[in-house]
Amino acid sequence: MKILFMGWRSAGRKDLEEAFVAEGHSYIYPPFSIEEKTYSDLPELEQTMLSLLREETPDIVFSVNYYPAISILCNKCKIRYISWIYDSPYRRLYSATVLNPCNIIYVFDKELYLEFHHAGIHTVHYMPLAANTERLDAIDRSLPTPLPYIYDVSFLGSLYLEDGGAYNQIADALPEYAKGYLDALTAAQLKIQGYNFIEEVLGPVMEDLTKVCPVDQEPGSFEPKEYYYANYVINRRITAIERIDLLDAIARKHTVDFWTQYEGFRLPNLNNHGYADYYNEMPLVFKQSKINLNITLRGMKGGVPLRAIDIMGCGGFLLSNFQSGFLDYFVPGEDFVYFENKEDLLYKIDYYLEHEEERKEIAGNGHDKIAAGHTYRHRVREMFDSLL
Repeated sequence: MKILFMGWRSAGRKDLEEAFVAEGHSYIYPPFSIEEKTYSDLPELEQTMLSLLREETPDIVFSVNYYPAISILCNKCKIRYISWIYDSPYRRLYSATVLNPCNIIYVFDKELYLEFHHAGIHTVHYMPLAANTERLDAIDRSLPTPLPYIYDVSFLGSLYLEDGGAYNQIADALPEYAKGYLDALTAAQLKIQGYNFIEEVLGPVMEDLTKVCPVDQEPGSFEPKEYYYANYVINRRITAIERIDLLDAIARKHTVDFWTQYEGFRLPNLNNHGYADYYNEMPLVFKQSKINLNITLRGMKGGVPLRAIDIMGCGGFLLSNFQSGFLDYFVPGEDFVYFENKEDLLYKIDYYLEHEEERKEIAGNGHDKIAAGHTYRHRVREMFDSLL
């Protein structure tokens, strides 16, 4: 098939390109990044896309993440639009354009897919994320000696404090009651794993939140305002608090190596390395760490985030909070290990640092499971089989 790939600087873009070609497809790029386009650019986007569709005659249009503007034009031109969403939460899923019959939208969170399915929306499908094990394995083959372990416990992720934090930006403008209410919700949610209730209980402070932080929505969006405040303000605050608390607890006993865009974060016994490039630096971190942590963004329902897939795809040992999506394909204690709470996390770090052979065996099993069924080539095959 010939693919019009509406690209941007997404993680995995090069891996997708290789997978398209390896599976016998070809692709072309538009002369712009879709991330730069908004509804105000719709006439320009339409003109450019119509020209490309006439000149190149692609069989499908594809993008990483879903874009309503592309769906509008694909629906008008009666051409299939496949999108694969790797961000969660993702606001554009709450666009009325999701219903367009041209769409085949893949999400990596089965619980999220089931919400849409039970609502009668059948353009949204479930498909887990992927890793390019051929590329990742080639890193090891290119070296004269095996990569040494140079980190005991590593975490690569955001603290959502790069701009001061969304909640911190509005906190001073909130009434004292609203701040107290949200503090209580935050404290309660931090004690609960596996279920996020924030969106359901924001009613008493919605008026206050709306005043200090108006929601900017794209035309045709049916996104509840509660969804925005829960996932882009409150849950990010909760995630930051949880990640800092866990990293601090680990660093009291072990050296922690941390990669994040927020370089101002410091703790005793924690090395903040700053940003890690996805293709060049991140695989080395995962391969050279005895234990790689995954602490999932609160608000993500049951999906396995890309970080966890990449860790296993690199052959790294994964120690993660529990996400129900793991159980669809992976076996706890065999392919990865999960922790139930802070005490369990600290115990398992001690245990697996001391039991190297068991740790290596689990890491190898996780890698082999990814290579056998969760590469980009597998996913491209699944996507295009759906068109037959």
